[in-house]
Amino acid sequence: MAYTQADLEALQTALAKGEKRVTFGDKTVEYRSVDELQAAIAAVKRDLFEQAVDTGLWPGVPRQIRLHTTKGT
Repeated sequence: MAYTQADLEALQTALAKGEKRVTFGDKTVEYRSVDELQAAIAAVKRDLFEQAVDTGLWPGVPRQIRLHTTKGT
């Protein structure tokens, strides 16, 4: 399932309010514990990051460019 930023915000809002029930469009999910809700948030963040890397919006691996210069003789 491809998650959206709105899904992440809904989960984070529920966590901040202390709620365990979250509604995504026409679906409602009730989590058993705060730990399960936090695990869902982590999973959505991970999926959003992977989507960003796949589409090129986030660079996957940092690159280094090294310059070597000398004084002309």
